[in-house]
Amino acid sequence: MHIISRKRLLDATEDHGDLGVPLDVWYRLAKSATWKNLMEVRQLFPTADPVGEFTIFNIKGNAHRLITEINYKTGKIYSAGTDSR
Repeated sequence: MHIISRKRLLDATEDHGDLGVPLDVWYRLAKSATWKNLMEVRQLFPTADPVGEFTIFNIKGNAHRLITEINYKTGKIYSAGTDSR
């Protein structure tokens, strides 16, 4: 998968220093994935949830959420940002 934009992930780590390692792990796993649908995403990230057009990933034990839009046809993941719980 091609992740757009990694900069948003890096910006989130500046705002929340505790996200550096968990977001890097997510990035590396997602980048090497070849997901075709949500069921395949959930094989790697069982707590990933669809919310409208977005897929929400729990990061750092659900302390943060990563909001993404996944285009399975093009193999691109658009990072919409993070949200603290």
